[in-house]
Amino acid sequence: MTESILRVQDVTKRYPGVIALNHVSMEFREGEVHGLVGENGAGKSTIIKVISGAISPDGGAVYYNGRDLTQLKNREIRETGIEVVYQELNLASQLPVYENIYVGNLLRKRNGLVDRGTMIAETRKLFDQLGIDIDPEIRVDKLTVAFQQFVEIARAISRHAKILIMDEPTATLTNTDVQILFRTIRKLRADGVTILYVSHRMEEIFEITDRCTVMRDGECITTVQTSETSRKELIQYMVGREVTESYPKRSAVIGEEVLRAEHLTGNGVSDINFSLHRGEILGFGGLVGAGRTETAEMIFGAARTESGRLLIHGEEVRIDSPQKAVEHGIALIPEDRKQHGLILSKSILENATLPTMHAFAKHHVLNRKRQIQATQEQVDALQIKTPSIDQLAKNLSGGNQQKVVLAKWLIGQSEILIFDEPTRGIDVGAKHEIYCLMNKLVESGKSIIMISSDMPELLGMSDRLVVLCERHQAGTLDREHMDQHTVLDLASGDK
Repeated sequence: MTESILRVQDVTKRYPGVIALNHVSMEFREGEVHGLVGENGAGKSTIIKVISGAISPDGGAVYYNGRDLTQLKNREIRETGIEVVYQELNLASQLPVYENIYVGNLLRKRNGLVDRGTMIAETRKLFDQLGIDIDPEIRVDKLTVAFQQFVEIARAISRHAKILIMDEPTATLTNTDVQILFRTIRKLRADGVTILYVSHRMEEIFEITDRCTVMRDGECITTVQTSETSRKELIQYMVGREVTESYPKRSAVIGEEVLRAEHLTGNGVSDINFSLHRGEILGFGGLVGAGRTETAEMIFGAARTESGRLLIHGEEVRIDSPQKAVEHGIALIPEDRKQHGLILSKSILENATLPTMHAFAKHHVLNRKRQIQATQEQVDALQIKTPSIDQLAKNLSGGNQQKVVLAKWLIGQSEILIFDEPTRGIDVGAKHEIYCLMNKLVESGKSIIMISSDMPELLGMSDRLVVLCERHQAGTLDREHMDQHTVLDLASGDK
């Protein structure tokens, strides 16, 4: 496993006000799992796009088995054997699984008709080889997000990829699904496939990779043998400093009850009961599909409540739309910030002030000076890294995008903040910043509901924890009773 199959040489990429890649060089060996780590904005996504032909570099070159790929288009590069499985799924949700596997490459009979039977059989054989139980004929939108991810991976494998780039492949997977994925990766490595594995999860990097390259601020910092380094060392390379506390201490005083749910039922979940207090972070835990996000959607008015009631400061309220929720001071920072939290083609200014646009207008005339001032105040307070408030949201790192979503609700003076997977797809340094922000929010008197699939995050940040199992409430734990075994027992239905 010494031969270099892919080489990035002196690659540079510039965007307005940003040098995304600054003379980056790295190489990947045949039949290795090569980790790529770095903070959001380090350049990982940009180098993936350059390698795959999604964007062209301003300088430098990419060589595959000695062949210069720099001038090739995305489709031509895929034909050489380089495939990418992106974090954002790229499937035709209304089509069955087998058609997604063969999209753009349908098998046909001698008479020219589509050979549906062979495609179904070959898809079933592919999943059998991977040890994954997915019906080839089921429609993709009927699958969980985790199984949709496996369809993406299976499609790339079916194209006989020689180099497979995985961008945060475990972001939506359970621990069981992760082990299935790792088993698949090990099999591919044994077959000589090179895996470029991008992840923010340090434990995965140490479990599955052979070597690891660290990027920071658009530059390649170092490449190390994973077995010869440590988590602490990698993080120091990533952030340029020592990160000592994963979960910062806070001094919030928990006060009076601000929100209560009684027998809340609807949107696929039933009989949810909890209270939220001023200055509190109330965690929501459970396995994928347990009903956490569905509960949040009801609280925020994005889904209909069939029965039960919500009380704010002791008074029953009817929240049947997000607008009503916002009027009552409730905000939702969604799991998928790119699709549901931001308009990526709009600026920070436009995104941050969109929900409260009326507050900046008088007689239908927008007071742009006040709008700019309010946005800039939040950019400064949240330490959003950007050349200006006119920067497009799509050009920000994941952590800074998350801060813009938060900024728009803080401008609107929301008092109850629902964070759904607040650090999903965010690097270790930016995670610490988000945790500090959450602490500042509750210390200022706001209240937070935090949904998370990250067990250490739940235990490290929550004052109390509501655990869901199969769309029912399995229990509520105080801090002194919160530990990983108890939470998992409740989440899996063992208690």
